[in-house]
Amino acid sequence: MIRLHNLRPRPGSRHRVKRLGCGESSGHGKTSGKGHKGQKARSGGSIRLGFEGGQMPLIRRLPKRGFNNAAFHKHYAIVNLDELGDFKAGTKVNEQLLRESNLIRGHFAGIKILGGGDVKHGLNVEADKISAGAREKIEKAGGTVTLRDRQTQKKMAPRKDVDLTVKEAPIETAPKTAAKKRSTAQKPAKAKSPRKKTSRKS
Repeated sequence: MIRLHNLRPRPGSRHRVKRLGCGESSGHGKTSGKGHKGQKARSGGSIRLGFEGGQMPLIRRLPKRGFNNAAFHKHYAIVNLDELGDFKAGTKVNEQLLRESNLIRGHFAGIKILGGGDVKHGLNVEADKISAGAREKIEKAGGTVTLRDRQTQKKMAPRKDVDLTVKEAPIETAPKTAAKKRSTAQKPAKAKSPRKKTSRKS
């Protein structure tokens, strides 16, 4: 019978510790398994992954062509039905509630409900995607499912950089005719001083 005093790890799961620098008779004396000189033999000396001694590495020699859809992949937060069992009947399960209960965390494109487990009572679930099995179980238990539309939310949300309030133009009290008269009034001409003729002597 297994007791605390006779617990042992499985044979082969633990290896003997490699003791370095304990003399020649230890089997790892002198250079301690690092060989003779060189960059790898120095303390703190290491070579980064993919380094090929200064020549053009393989990752740069290979051509890069084609399209990769991984950059446009959308990551969804997965929630199963058995994780919603702690909520009371009639609770509105949305993103805020799931974050507060630490069922989802981090950044994602949306929430997806999967049908793992069962629902004992009716819940009002609000998510971006849901499987057919999960929808059937929620509605069978007396709950409802509401799918969020991200595109409509973005369109309805007001932009911060646009001022939606209409500002009234200030009313001009001064008549415009007076301004026109001032501009059309001719200024008095200045008297030109007679220029003296100067003769150049050759």
